[in-house]
Amino acid sequence: MACFLVVGLVGLASLHARAQASAAIGGDYAGVLGGALHVKLHIKADASGTITGTLDSTDQGAIGIPCADFHLDGQALTFSVPAVHGTWKGTVTADGLAGTWDQGTPQPLNFTRDQSGATEKPFVAASKPSAVDGIWLGTLAAGGNTLRIQLHVKSDAVGREFCTNDSLDQGAMGLECAKVAFAAPDFSFEVPIVHGSWNGRLSADGNTLAGTWSQGQPMALNFTRQTKELTAAPIAPPQYDAAIPAVSAADLQAVMDKDLADALKTGELAASTGAGVSIAVVEHGVSRVFSYGAAKPDSIFEIGSITKTFTGLILSQLVEQDKIKLDEPVRELLPPNTVAKPAGEEITLLDLATQHSGLPRMPDNFKPADQANPYADYGAANLYAFLAKQTVAKPANAGFLYSNLGFGLLGQALAVRAGMPYPELLKKEVTGPLGLGDTTVALTAEQLARFIPGHSADHKPAHAWDLNAMAGAGAIRSTAADMLVYLEANLHPEGVKPEGDSAAAKTLAAALIQQHELRADAMPGTRIALAWLFEAETGNYWHNGGTGGYSSYAFFNPKGNYAAVVLLNTTLGQKGSFADRVGQHISERLAGKPAIALGE
Repeated sequence: MACFLVVGLVGLASLHARAQASAAIGGDYAGVLGGALHVKLHIKADASGTITGTLDSTDQGAIGIPCADFHLDGQALTFSVPAVHGTWKGTVTADGLAGTWDQGTPQPLNFTRDQSGATEKPFVAASKPSAVDGIWLGTLAAGGNTLRIQLHVKSDAVGREFCTNDSLDQGAMGLECAKVAFAAPDFSFEVPIVHGSWNGRLSADGNTLAGTWSQGQPMALNFTRQTKELTAAPIAPPQYDAAIPAVSAADLQAVMDKDLADALKTGELAASTGAGVSIAVVEHGVSRVFSYGAAKPDSIFEIGSITKTFTGLILSQLVEQDKIKLDEPVRELLPPNTVAKPAGEEITLLDLATQHSGLPRMPDNFKPADQANPYADYGAANLYAFLAKQTVAKPANAGFLYSNLGFGLLGQALAVRAGMPYPELLKKEVTGPLGLGDTTVALTAEQLARFIPGHSADHKPAHAWDLNAMAGAGAIRSTAADMLVYLEANLHPEGVKPEGDSAAAKTLAAALIQQHELRADAMPGTRIALAWLFEAETGNYWHNGGTGGYSSYAFFNPKGNYAAVVLLNTTLGQKGSFADRVGQHISERLAGKPAIALGE
């Protein structure tokens, strides 16, 4: 179901020849991208010539990423991987595939036949389907969206269960399940690529699966049996506005007035949505702050995971002040006896700051009493209880795995070492020296009056989020103007002029420089510093964020000498983050490149 080559109305001889050619490339392949990331490609072809496939980025723990748009013409082969916006183009060779991977920047990626999977036995279906086999459809309410989830379950001749998952409204098809278990009436499975799991029970009549989906927090997800499968409408590729000469900060608002016209009239920023966006930009020392929709230039927003870059700077500050070391085990910063010392390698502060700790995205004891404000009741005791069970042992060959838990733990550990709550530590080490009076966790009465109301993806009012033990992952609120001061400090750390003469003020410039050092691979084409992600193609350091009612995007480009931030009072939708699109659009306008379109 996942990835198809559509075979048109051709003669039987042509169809047979194509089927033979397709079958010849079926199998498992292994390659290395950029000399560092190990990639596996799994190709299947049926008797009609239909080709399907999945991709594994094993170093990143991403398994079973669906491929699409396979096209084989003679020895020429192309396919895409929609989930990561990448394409591969090349030729079939005697011992593999030779070609180029393009995810913004073309890079050589050759595959050789992977014999390690050659002994895997083909699937043999059970002569009699099990009670849970079949097609199931459920609806998941998540992040203000209603998502249709389709489940395909089958059993083999020895009674083992298998399943795949389709998120129909997101165009994510054929996501492989793992640890599928059925002991009537109990049924469960995991979906490793999204770090989620489902547990529930089959009804007595065999037509309903009632249970819970867990992906950081538990959510009700019930399935009903279907007689036929649904297919997802293909996701249209992004459209781009034509390139214009590189735009200056002084001229950006006039350009954005035009580029956002459709969004303001009938799209994401239409008056009926209640949405507002604040934008700040600096380029060669010239800065501007402006806003659209319901926002004002001094509106305060939740910045979500951009908070992680502040936590990374706090870490760098304490290292510069010789209070901690990057390679120090996080266990040593926590209260005594919080978690036992593991036998082997353990998670360090650097592992947490570079998303290489191996920790899951969220703890499994995250069970909010209030779904509208989910982090408010997750305190230090909850975090420590999870760690005691999880341990702080570092998995072998831990790759990049984005973890809110990891940065929540980092912020909590730094606060414990400093002997003060995270909000106070943030003010002492970063916002105080930089004079960021509107960048804070707790708002004053005056700031609350400027705190723009948040909205869900379907533009309904959304509750603000209050983070407790996970503050280091996403608790900060700020304005576009404050964020611009922060980005200018990152853009020119050598010229930063902090307020006061505290130890934090004295080490700030060096800490910023240290924070920008690239330390590990992240997503393809991307490396990571201390929290900041870096794109080699654009030269941008960037991070984005999203909470229940807000989304954000920030970047700075030392080579181009520009930076910008986008703050939006609407969370992520089915099409992703509009704040991301606006931020990427601005980056492309500043660079004089074709810019991703912002209309519908």
